[in-house]
Amino acid sequence: MKLTVDQDKCCGAGQCVLLAPEVFDQREEDGIVMLLDETPAEPLHAIVREAASVCPAAAITVQED
Repeated sequence: MKLTVDQDKCCGAGQCVLLAPEVFDQREEDGIVMLLDETPAEPLHAIVREAASVCPAAAITVQED
């Protein structure tokens, strides 16, 4: 799995951070998503897929191996 985020699309809702804080964070100044781990370990794959699916701005892209 490889992740990318589109910071231009991000609306700062923070659902990704709540679901997978090991993988996502938010910038202090504006709440825009920051990707901490673009290739998360397999135990995190399900929760990362969920984070991408609930993103209101569709700013997270999941590429499966």
